[in-house]
Amino acid sequence: MSAVLRVGNASGFYGDRFAAWQEMLDGGELDVLTGDYLAELTMLILGRDRMRDPSLGYARTFLRQLEGVLGTALDRGVRIVTNAGGLNPAGLAAAIGTLADRLGLTARIGYVEGDALARPDALTANAYLGAFGIAACLDAGADVVVTGRVTDASLAVGPAIARFGWGRYDLDALAGATVAGHLIECGAQATGGNFSFFTELPDGGHRPGFPIAEIHPDGSSVLTKHPGTGGAVTVETVTAQLLYEVAGPAYLGPDVVTRLDSVSLRPDGPDRVRVSGVRGTPPPDTLKVGINNLGGFRNSMTFVLCGLDIPAKAALVRRQLEEAVGADGLEFTLARTDHPDTGDTEAASALLHVHLRDGDKARAGRAFSAAAVELALASYPGCTLTTLPGDATPYGVFTADFVPQEAVPHVAVLPDGERVPIPPPPVTCAQEPPAQPQASAEAPSSTTGRRGPLGELVGARSGDKGGDANLGVWARTDATWAWLRGWLTVERLAGLLPETAELTVERYELPNLRAVNFVIRGLLGPGVAASTRFDPQAKALGELLRSRVVELPVELSPDPPEQAAASRSGTAREVAV
Repeated sequence: MSAVLRVGNASGFYGDRFAAWQEMLDGGELDVLTGDYLAELTMLILGRDRMRDPSLGYARTFLRQLEGVLGTALDRGVRIVTNAGGLNPAGLAAAIGTLADRLGLTARIGYVEGDALARPDALTANAYLGAFGIAACLDAGADVVVTGRVTDASLAVGPAIARFGWGRYDLDALAGATVAGHLIECGAQATGGNFSFFTELPDGGHRPGFPIAEIHPDGSSVLTKHPGTGGAVTVETVTAQLLYEVAGPAYLGPDVVTRLDSVSLRPDGPDRVRVSGVRGTPPPDTLKVGINNLGGFRNSMTFVLCGLDIPAKAALVRRQLEEAVGADGLEFTLARTDHPDTGDTEAASALLHVHLRDGDKARAGRAFSAAAVELALASYPGCTLTTLPGDATPYGVFTADFVPQEAVPHVAVLPDGERVPIPPPPVTCAQEPPAQPQASAEAPSSTTGRRGPLGELVGARSGDKGGDANLGVWARTDATWAWLRGWLTVERLAGLLPETAELTVERYELPNLRAVNFVIRGLLGPGVAASTRFDPQAKALGELLRSRVVELPVELSPDPPEQAAASRSGTAREVAV
């Protein structure tokens, strides 16, 4: 048995690259292959599936993917760990057993349950379990382990516990594996997918491979990918994923609190980044619970406003629709995509997005969309729409709650059917609200006068957590970090992103990553499934910030770090782009 555990990931969400499971198994050596399917929105989708058919509630796509690779995984001794069980891990485990029988294979299948909580007022309510149930199934010889709602990183932490025999008090090792799990959980985002500087990647970001974490007995790891696959694994691609959907330096989990401000990243060869120095502290005495409810029904129509008098045209539509269906639940967003004095209709047009949310399906449905269409010959000049009249669709609302760890019956169901209770951590620690250091009153002395997009100097990655958004921004060089940490304050962010100005914004520094992370409370309203923002999951928020033109210090180079360093030393070299 190797001292290193090679854990790959083949799915970052429900709908990720279908062929990734085959690609990862065929691409090189692995010990474990994981698949993450459970975004907050996915739990809502699975909840609606189960309303129609109680035997469902799991990610059915996984079964189709597994059909083509289960034999290969068994032959090569690669164990499979996935949260595709969703709301029905027992159902998925049974379906895998049936699949194996049909394929003439013998597969030992374990699963983890107990995350589903009885909440009569909720469509779904699931606690985020830890990794020790997964480890128990693997210790019992499972070839495949299926879970419901566990933390995403647990899919990698569980196999590491089973391989290295860690216990509840091995906090630094657990924290290190948590970072490794967080880095691979979103698939190709760690290997150049969705990367700010994608044009610098060897293949221009065309088809990034999926990531591998080589986890060591002390919890340190090396992030890499199979040889010959696209994208790249660099300190910056890893930094970008490390900043994804996190808050303060204390990254809370059910097994350990991981100190993100202790993470050290350094190159370890081509497409290899070593992750070390991670420290862990006792976990909180509570578990997070994700709750989904149906919030009502919604519908949307989009008007095209071309040429002159755009605000007046939008105001006319507003008055007409409010008179037709009433103002309650209506939301109007005018996107000024128009350009003056152009000979192209699309370039001269703005878009008026009209949304209606209501508990009454009929009012949000044809009553609203038909009223919008009826304006076609009776409204502003040039009236046209990009949408057809249609029925309303249900939307969900995500909220979070917390329950005591001991109140959740974490259970590992072993391949032989034995049910093993997983006790809560013996030591927990109440969590204080994280400190938010203020940026320096003055940025370091610099010579301004060069205007340019902020993204010339910094990268960013953003995402969603319920109704909140996070926005991580990292500097490419030490000199840029010295400027950025004093310059990018909450107040300056409000000026660059005006929609954040009236919201509660938390700011955290991660100097070891040369990064600042913002948590923007309430940006997404009732949550992704209910949000009517143009960018409902805040995925583009970081790129919007990078596009803003600001005063940049003239002495800071916009070149990639390695090219800038070479230029300063007088030994500029060619950089692959």
